Amino acid sequence: MTAARQSSPNGGRRIPLAQRLRPQTLGDVVGQRHLLGDGLPLRLAFESGQPHSCILWGPPGVGKTTIAQLMAHTFDAQFIAISAVLGGVKDIREAVERAQEAVQGLVPRATLVFVDEVHRFNKSQQDAFLPHVESGLFTFIGATTENPSFEVNSALLSRAAVYVLKALSSDDLHDLLARACAQPDVPACDEEASARLVRHADGDARRLLNTLEVVAVSATQQQITQVSDTWLMGLLGETLRRSDKGGDIFYDTMSALHKSVRGSDPDAALYWLVRLLDGGTDPRYVARRLIRMANEDIGLADPRALRAALDANEVYERLGSPEGELALAQCAIYLAVAPKSNAAYVAYKAANALVKTDGSRPVPLHLRNAPTALMKTLDHGAGYRYAHDEPDGFAAGEVYLPEGLTTQTFYQPVERGLEIKIRERLLALRARNRAETNRN
Repeated sequence: MTAARQSSPNGGRRIPLAQRLRPQTLGDVVGQRHLLGDGLPLRLAFESGQPHSCILWGPPGVGKTTIAQLMAHTFDAQFIAISAVLGGVKDIREAVERAQEAVQGLVPRATLVFVDEVHRFNKSQQDAFLPHVESGLFTFIGATTENPSFEVNSALLSRAAVYVLKALSSDDLHDLLARACAQPDVPACDEEASARLVRHADGDARRLLNTLEVVAVSATQQQITQVSDTWLMGLLGETLRRSDKGGDIFYDTMSALHKSVRGSDPDAALYWLVRLLDGGTDPRYVARRLIRMANEDIGLADPRALRAALDANEVYERLGSPEGELALAQCAIYLAVAPKSNAAYVAYKAANALVKTDGSRPVPLHLRNAPTALMKTLDHGAGYRYAHDEPDGFAAGEVYLPEGLTTQTFYQPVERGLEIKIRERLLALRARNRAETNRN
């Protein structure tokens, strides 16, 4: 790998370690073997000789900017970078002008426009790229940490290939760390310190190199030639994890918790719960999601589950962190081991779908309220059978659904937990209804 010089020719300005180690060729890129290996999509795109617009989707520090720069270098294209966080329509306009100048120059040259954090641009800003992408004025490359399906306009998305980049593995980060420690101003790290730095980076190459740069400066000041784990701990304190409270990592982790509960795996449920809390997720939000799980996935198979979730929520409100988090953990375990049923959830969805598409059927006369004499003369409530006056408190054969829906069934209890008994009772009551109907 070719490393850049540490300082600029004109003044001794220190070049950041991450910039010095930025890959100069495709072979220098760390990770992303699923895209850059021989015969794989992104490598083929490089080898094709024809640049194409694309979206690079992945977590921070996995090489999105590097790949865009390498693509511009490979195709000898002018590289224009725009930050969607800081930029706007003015930057887009300037990029268009520079692209036009390049293509109309004495030696025509292609242009690659790289938009970092493209999801930060609104719809109109994203739309501004469309005519120029379609005309071929420039190749568009967007980088995003968020799901482009939700954050990138469909029109722009349809004109760009989507490449999914992954967080770097521990092996990838160890490889990168070895390259960094080969720099003259970076001290060597012992095995334990290296492992801690890799854990600290949590799949983010930029984070690894930025942290290592801080370590290198401190080590130089203290004349330390080899970084030990003990010294590193004193410098960094507790290992922090990448927190992505509003992005895909957060939603994926929450999804993993929900599915672990649904799948009756208490160990996995506990693990994902702790991951969420460790990543900075508001415990109150976790508590609300546990309530949803109790309602949606356990339901009447164990009605105590909902009460347990509500109690956990209340305990956390009373105790706060960290004591209240134990109540959330206890609740997650209980929900995971509880019998599962989504019968009530399915029934509600089915009833909701019917009501939204069906007409407003009139309430049967015998079910209508009759608080006045006039209403009684109109037969409101006429023939209604008071269930408590019937044998076993059940008016066999009575109809409660509107005309045309009398045979409609929404709720089908499962043969798990309390719903076993609920199912048995419903079957018995429905049999009595059929018998009474056949008799009449």
